[in-house]
Amino acid sequence: MGTTVTRPGRTGTIAALCLALAAGPMATEAAAEPAIGGAGIRVTLPPPAGKYPVGTVALHLVDRSRPDPWVAGRAYRELMVSVWYPARRKAGLPTAPYMSPLAAADFGRTLAPGEVDWAGATTHSQEGAPMDRTGGRLPVVLYSPGFRVPRTFGTTVVEDLASRGYVVVSVDHTYETAQVEFPGGRLERTDFTAEWTAEDMSKAVDVRVDDMTFVLDQLARLNLGHNPDADRRRLPAGLRGGLNLSRIGALGHSMGGSSALQLAHDDRRVDAGVNLDGGHRGPVAQTGLAKPFLQMAAESHTRASDPTWQSLWDRSTGWKRELRFTGAEHISFSDAQALVPQYAEKLNVDASGLIGTIDPSRSLAAQRAYSAAFFDLHLKKRGTLLFDRPSPRHPEVTLIP
Repeated sequence: MGTTVTRPGRTGTIAALCLALAAGPMATEAAAEPAIGGAGIRVTLPPPAGKYPVGTVALHLVDRSRPDPWVAGRAYRELMVSVWYPARRKAGLPTAPYMSPLAAADFGRTLAPGEVDWAGATTHSQEGAPMDRTGGRLPVVLYSPGFRVPRTFGTTVVEDLASRGYVVVSVDHTYETAQVEFPGGRLERTDFTAEWTAEDMSKAVDVRVDDMTFVLDQLARLNLGHNPDADRRRLPAGLRGGLNLSRIGALGHSMGGSSALQLAHDDRRVDAGVNLDGGHRGPVAQTGLAKPFLQMAAESHTRASDPTWQSLWDRSTGWKRELRFTGAEHISFSDAQALVPQYAEKLNVDASGLIGTIDPSRSLAAQRAYSAAFFDLHLKKRGTLLFDRPSPRHPEVTLIP
C-alpha cells in the first residue's frame, strides 16, 4: 500500500500531453486498473553510444533531517534514485526494466491503457553489474526530470552519459512525481486536480534542490564505504569509492533543468549544469551563475521569448552557451522524442505537436553529443570545438550568440 497525495496540478505536463496524443481521435473512457505487464505496443530505447557497457542500481534514500514538504505530519523525506555507471558485463544478471512494475502500470493508466506495454520496455543496462574501475574514480552527474515526470523518462541521455564514463544519478521527487515505487511493492502517488500557483511551482524547485543536495550527501557516504540504501540492499561491486566527488555536474529537463542550474548556484560542490528547455523559477535567474552552464532550447524557446533566460544570461559571469534545436518542441528533450514515434504511427495520430518535426534520431544524437561534450569540457577538462562553431554533424542545432 502507499499514499496518494492530492496536490494542485496542471495539464501541461509530459504525462498529460502523452495522454492526449495516445487518445487521439478515440473517445475518453474511464479505465479499469491496468494489469502489470501484458499486451500493448512494445517500445524500445535506442542504445547508448559510448564505449562502456552500463550497470544500474536503484537506491531507497531516507532523509530524517527534514519533514516531507508535501505530506503533513510526515517527519522524514523518502526518495528513490537510480545510479547508472560504466560496468563490466556479468553473466546471469538481468537487464534493468525501463520502469518498475507498479510504476509502469500506473503510468500506463494515464496513457491509453492497454495501448503501450510500458512494463515490457527495458533499458540497455545490467542490474547490479560490477562497476568498471579501469578509468579510476569517475565524475558524477545528477539528473532531475520534468514536472510530474518519473526519473526514467530521461534514460536515453542518462544511459548514454554513463556509457561515456560518468556516474549518473537520476532522482524521483516523491509526491511531485506522478508515481514512485518503493521496495516491497509500495507505490506513492500524486493526484493532480487543480492548477498550480506560482508559489507552488517555486516551492517545487526548492524541494528538488533540497532533494539533490541530500542525494549528494548520501553519495559522499557511499564513497566512504557506507551503504546509504535504507533497506541495506546489496551494492554493485566497485561502486563504493568509485566516485570523483570533486567533479560534479547537474542536468535536467523542464523544471528539472531549472532545478539543475539552481542547484549549481546553491551548492558549492556542483561545478556545472545543463538545462534542457526549462524556464527558471528560482532566484538563479535574478542572481546569475558564475559557473559554466548550457541551455538547450526548443525552436520557439530562447532568450528572446523567455525573460528568465535573458535575465540569467545577462547576470552570469561564467562560461555559457545557448543552443536552439530547429523543429524541436519542449518534450523533445525527454524520452518522448525516441518513444512517442514508435506508438504514434501505430495509433494513427500526429505526434508533431508534441515532439516537433525534427528527426527523432538526429535530435537525440545532438542532445547526447552536446551534453557529453559539455561535461567532458567542464568535468573531465577535455577540449572541444563543438561550442565554438556550427557543427556539420548537427545542422539542426544553432548556437545563439
